[in-house]
Amino acid sequence: MSILKVENLSASYRKNKVLYDVNFEIQPGTLTGIVGPNGAGKSTLLKVMLELHPKLSGSVSFFGSTLSKEKTRVGYVPQRGTVDWDFPTNALDVVLMGLYGKIGWFKLPSRQDKERALESLSKMGMADYAHRQISQLSGGQQQRVFLARALVQDADLYFMDEPLVGVDAATETAIMTTLKQLKKMGKTVMVVHHDLLTVEDYFDHVMLLNRTIIKHGKTDEVFTKENVQLAYGGALRWMKEA
Repeated sequence: MSILKVENLSASYRKNKVLYDVNFEIQPGTLTGIVGPNGAGKSTLLKVMLELHPKLSGSVSFFGSTLSKEKTRVGYVPQRGTVDWDFPTNALDVVLMGLYGKIGWFKLPSRQDKERALESLSKMGMADYAHRQISQLSGGQQQRVFLARALVQDADLYFMDEPLVGVDAATETAIMTTLKQLKKMGKTVMVVHHDLLTVEDYFDHVMLLNRTIIKHGKTDEVFTKENVQLAYGGALRWMKEA
């Protein structure tokens, strides 16, 4: 059974339609890269599915139900540029925010909650920065903290909006190692991604998006020269020719 099903989804910003007739299903235990040109609606797709941006039409089901009923099973890492990194909080507190859906906003985190948060930071190599203000962290370190926040949720389905943008090579490797480990654990991950050169190495499924679904499926079947050029309007030089 698919754990995410999107039917006839459309959305707009002001009067500009940015998504139309989007239809797809996601199977459990897959690691999917969402790829397309700038302005293709990749980030908007995540936000609409997560009810962070209104849809014009269509439906989205999670685990055969609604997002409101299954919210604790869904994790989200937004684009780093959309976060207020000057907010006065430290790395540990940011990770603990990932548990508020389970412990409640008005209850203090328990010792066990803090241990879980520290464990997630440790998995991302950030345990030594637990009490560091997030504004004092580098871009790569901030991204690791946000991934740790998602990990502590122990969700079944994760959405990540360009987690590899602006990070160093070591952080990119650490993030992708973590995402592949989540897949091995049976988790499902969808990642907005921009680097075509790494798609085949990073993802077992790929979604080519340009306002609507161009192709979606297993990477070795979908990620072809013809399909990529369809998604990018035919103006893209195929990287394998270099």
